[in-house]
Amino acid sequence: MPSPPADLLAETLGDVSAVGSDRYPHWEELVRRAREANLLGTLAWRLEARGLLDEVPEAPRRHLVGASVESKAQQRAVRREVREIARALRPLGSSVVLLKGAAYLLAQLPPAGGRLLSDIDILVPKSKLPEAESLLMQSGFVTTHHHPDDQRYYRKWMHELPPMQHVKRLTVLDVHHAIVPETARAHPDSALLLDAAIPLADPPGFAVLAPTDMVVHCATHLFHDEEFRHAPRDLVDFDALVRHFGVDDAFWTALLSRADELELGRMLHYALRWSSRIHRTPIPVEVLEAAAGFAPAFPVRPLMDSLLGPALRPTSARAATRWARRALYVRGHWLKMPPHLLAWHLASKALRHDEE
Repeated sequence: MPSPPADLLAETLGDVSAVGSDRYPHWEELVRRAREANLLGTLAWRLEARGLLDEVPEAPRRHLVGASVESKAQQRAVRREVREIARALRPLGSSVVLLKGAAYLLAQLPPAGGRLLSDIDILVPKSKLPEAESLLMQSGFVTTHHHPDDQRYYRKWMHELPPMQHVKRLTVLDVHHAIVPETARAHPDSALLLDAAIPLADPPGFAVLAPTDMVVHCATHLFHDEEFRHAPRDLVDFDALVRHFGVDDAFWTALLSRADELELGRMLHYALRWSSRIHRTPIPVEVLEAAAGFAPAFPVRPLMDSLLGPALRPTSARAATRWARRALYVRGHWLKMPPHLLAWHLASKALRHDEE
């Protein structure tokens, strides 16, 4: 049996017709990688959309059908929960912007197909943050991360409140006022995102980011964060968004301009570069060349390439992937905080761990 290619999952998601055969040799590895990347539901959805799911051999089909059932149930629950949150925040008097998975689902965008959602993310103006928190608490949401150091970490330095959870429905909600921490080196203006947001018909009072902003945020969430465990899934989201919005030629010029305006051009460069490499995303050559103007200088650029290659592939059994993700974890914290705050934060966490 031939060895599976490094980009087995990406290649299969790009052309699911290749697996519609009993003779397909890589089912076990494909299912393993898709499950690890949280993309088994996405794979099932794409097979189902092409009418190929019934042709899959019985053993892997059971895994795929299970993931499909789970994703559909989750998405029904998220739709209900978003309506409950909209009802709770109605007195806020300003649009609430859905982010990431919930936004893709409510806006009926391609990344929603088969996608699993672990929580709901919203963006509100910073001036409305105390009122939003109060309204959510009145509706049954409570704060998590109760230690005073954690509360201070989120409320003073981060771009969101400590995660909230509903006491009965157990929904986890992240309430953001920005898309990167206030202590980060980049300082995108949240007002630009909120002003350009596109209202949803259902539920009223909620909106999603404009196309360019949604793509830039997807790239930022992936490449500005310290956690790369879900990076393969986030890159699939990016690929699907770009394929969807990129049919409009004007989108590309606006995308580069917007990334520059938001001080997030480097994150967009990484996303375009690696989506093109791994998913063969159809990105105009001139766009890739222009985005390369946001790239870091030597020696950071080749170093990042050496880390992102293994980190973006769902093969964590490989030592190279594990070490790359550890290095990027350190980089993510470095991007979030200046050295003195990072040292304080890490020392505080270490002391608390020792006490436990």
